Amino acid sequence: MEIKYWSDIACPFCYIGSTRMKRALAELGLAETTPLEFKAFQLDPTLPTKTDKTMLDNFANGHGMSKAQAKAQIQQISQMGAGDGLKVDLLNAVPTNTFDAHRLIKLAASLGDDTVTEKVIDAFYQVYFSNGESIADHAVLRAASVNAGLSGEQVDAVLASQQFAQDVRDDEIMAERLGIHGAPFFVINNKFGISGAQPYDTMVDALKQIQAKEAE
Repeated sequence: MEIKYWSDIACPFCYIGSTRMKRALAELGLAETTPLEFKAFQLDPTLPTKTDKTMLDNFANGHGMSKAQAKAQIQQISQMGAGDGLKVDLLNAVPTNTFDAHRLIKLAASLGDDTVTEKVIDAFYQVYFSNGESIADHAVLRAASVNAGLSGEQVDAVLASQQFAQDVRDDEIMAERLGIHGAPFFVINNKFGISGAQPYDTMVDALKQIQAKEAE
């Protein structure tokens, strides 16, 4: 089985959805033979790399809500993450641009080690959702990347250039061509799609159905 999924580091549903997908693959005995190929998808590419806005302000403005409504929804999302064993402290997340984080994920993927790539992705989720640090801060990105197994020299070279920028844009162009307008979005065997952070049982059932169809 082959799975590509469009995702953003700043997307709590991407964090939750990819975690559920990995669990589903493990339950079905597919985890070892089905690596997840991360595709870049920026929820808001217009966000700055530095901001004084809080997530509460950003969320309320972006969704046309009052601050009280936004806080209630943020807390609901955080509880959803906790249900999957994840720390999703969305209220204290820093709403900044994720483009450079995506470029570093492309660096990791270019090295051909799926384990390191997954560690980098997970480290960036930790930065954003657990640590309350800016995912656009180069020092933060460098520390997280090196701790996940990337070379400091390679990370510095990417951050000091536009390396892998086109790779990120190509993912976004592909998403547009496929009619993908939100994340997460999973494409399985280039034929089947699963949109959003579906419930765990739904993902398991969908994978079983795809297996059955592919075996026909």
